[in-house]
Amino acid sequence: MRLRTRGSRALFATLAAGTLLLSGCGGGDDSADGEEDGKTITIAIAGEKPYSYMEDGEPTGATVALHKEIFTKLGYENVKAEVVEWDGLIPGLNAGRYDVVSAGMSILPERCEQASFGDPEIMYTTAFAVPKGNPGGLKDMQDVADSDVRLAVINGAIEQGYAEQLGIDGVTTVNSAEDGYAAVQNGQADAFALTGISVRTWVEENPDAGLEATDSFEAVVDDVVQVGAGATVFREKDSKLREDYNKELAKVTGSTDAYKGVLGEFGFTDAERPPENITTDMLCKGELPTVDEYESSN
Repeated sequence: MRLRTRGSRALFATLAAGTLLLSGCGGGDDSADGEEDGKTITIAIAGEKPYSYMEDGEPTGATVALHKEIFTKLGYENVKAEVVEWDGLIPGLNAGRYDVVSAGMSILPERCEQASFGDPEIMYTTAFAVPKGNPGGLKDMQDVADSDVRLAVINGAIEQGYAEQLGIDGVTTVNSAEDGYAAVQNGQADAFALTGISVRTWVEENPDAGLEATDSFEAVVDDVVQVGAGATVFREKDSKLREDYNKELAKVTGSTDAYKGVLGEFGFTDAERPPENITTDMLCKGELPTVDEYESSN
């Protein structure tokens, strides 16, 4: 069953060269700071457009813009960034290599056991990057499950979880979004699954790549709608930093104008702004609506 979405600047930062200064990372409930260059916070980015990526040697993207907006208000004079492969984001956070993860990471029960998520800041759905013309006629994950379509997903990303739960065979895992698009281009895969806004952005920026984006959808597994929400990730011990962050975040997500003012440059609209009834607590507990419940609430 296919479910539609409910409506579907750059950060001045210093890229940490070589090894990060561990003294710049937070400890316990204390704020992260660096004594030599002012109060500093280090973020990990995943290199995925339009969330967090490098451009002309500087980190940028929607979550980077959001973090600049919020952390400067919390008194951080310097924001450093490090590009990290997706499946290394939480391990690196817990190892103290950086202070927060800035990647629009989906709030999932298994991830909540490893780290602490802030309040929802991005709602997202799924789409496929497919050859132009969409020869397989793909509309959702069930179409893949019911066929011999070869699907590519990022290792450790939520789309891999969908594929596993639906029992999809022949899944190819890749380390980055670019690898996923390349897999479809070179014939290793028939489709690459990623968040809808990511696929749309890449296709629009690469019109000669021979790919198109399918319409966005919300995956359904065992009659349960896989409502997706992304958030900033903190270490468990950094509870005060997380609480302070959430207070400032509410000022952005609580207003359409404020939300678009910070994230709009990267293609985010009110459709991606999280509603009040979607909370981190419910997502960490895996409390998702059935198809009937979801449709009756929309």
